[in-house]
Amino acid sequence: MENRQTFSVRFYLKKHRASEGEAPIYMRISLNNRRVDFSMQQKIAEDLWIEKVGKASGSTKKARDLNIHLDSMKSLVYQHYKSLRESGKAFTLETVKNAFLGIEEEEDKGPTVLEKFQEHNDKIRLLEGIDYAPQTIERYDTSLKHTRDFIRFKYKRDDLYFTELNNEFIVDYDIYLKTQRKCAHNTSLKYIKNFKKIVNLAIINGDLKADPFVNFKMKLKPVDRGFLNEEELNRIITKKMATRLDQVRDCFVFSCFTGLAHADIYSLTAENIVTGSDGGKWIKIKRKKTANLSSIPILKITQKILDKYKDHPECIINKRLLPVKSNQKMNAYLQEIADLCEIDKHLTSHLARHTFATTVTLNNNVPIETVSKMLGHSSLDMTRVYARLLDKKVGQDMMHLEGKWDF
Repeated sequence: MENRQTFSVRFYLKKHRASEGEAPIYMRISLNNRRVDFSMQQKIAEDLWIEKVGKASGSTKKARDLNIHLDSMKSLVYQHYKSLRESGKAFTLETVKNAFLGIEEEEDKGPTVLEKFQEHNDKIRLLEGIDYAPQTIERYDTSLKHTRDFIRFKYKRDDLYFTELNNEFIVDYDIYLKTQRKCAHNTSLKYIKNFKKIVNLAIINGDLKADPFVNFKMKLKPVDRGFLNEEELNRIITKKMATRLDQVRDCFVFSCFTGLAHADIYSLTAENIVTGSDGGKWIKIKRKKTANLSSIPILKITQKILDKYKDHPECIINKRLLPVKSNQKMNAYLQEIADLCEIDKHLTSHLARHTFATTVTLNNNVPIETVSKMLGHSSLDMTRVYARLLDKKVGQDMMHLEGKWDF
């Protein structure tokens, strides 16, 4: 799959280097937002230069000869660029520059890192909605951008060959993400994990012999994303709010009593509501993130929310069951709701999923296997991340021991 490239050549004056009324002429070659400048070893008076077209003005012999020379140089650069494109081999701005200057390139070192990363992302984009969720593709695109920026930051180059990768590259990349990009430890590792997939593909294809990750430990730090207790949840449910916050609150509460993630509630339609073998209504939906099936009984509180919005214009137009805003807007409004309800917690769409697992289900004696099924998890280990037992539940579980022993 051919990489998308933008290439251009232009001439300009370096006016700050002018002397004796004349400024030097420079050529600028640009490739994919990277650029390199060369002196043309020519000078011209500023008032005789047409900046917009990058040419000398007038019809004097000197002006004509200069313009012919510049056109010749520009044509030569484009010829080298076209030749490199048609060769089918990976190349960078450095390669174009060397070809123009007549500098011999080193022997072929195989494919480059960003070339293969872009190729991978283009392929998975074809499988969007089939094997990959939009959020996954977006994360790989962001990871590619971070990798490109890191290579430019550390190596001052447009790309690297796989053969140039080593453990130092990985360690420095991790440091770059945490210091320059201000990524948290786990966020940094997620981007590096995306990059590791590209490295693994290179190893499988024989483009890379030694694994640069061999001595790099990728251990995530445990993160407690928090949850609402019963009192906090009830405070949100019963609080009177303005319309814009009311809709966000309803979608959040719906998630608290279904365990559905933001992306799943956003895409919820009438087709996801079915009648179960018990005669009750159920939500049956494949999770956007994992494609695992979630099966959730509809409680009175969730049915009440669905009924509230069945005739909502936004829901009718979009053929969805709830007027769900973007995750970014949801989280911004949820923080307003937290302040309004005097809840000193960072309220997010995902916190609702943790509240469902902890406060609504596990601490009300719903077995972890049942909770796992409703959350759409493929293993109980995934569900245990959400499992936190409150003091209330621990106390209830210990009550049967009361009176069994006497002292």
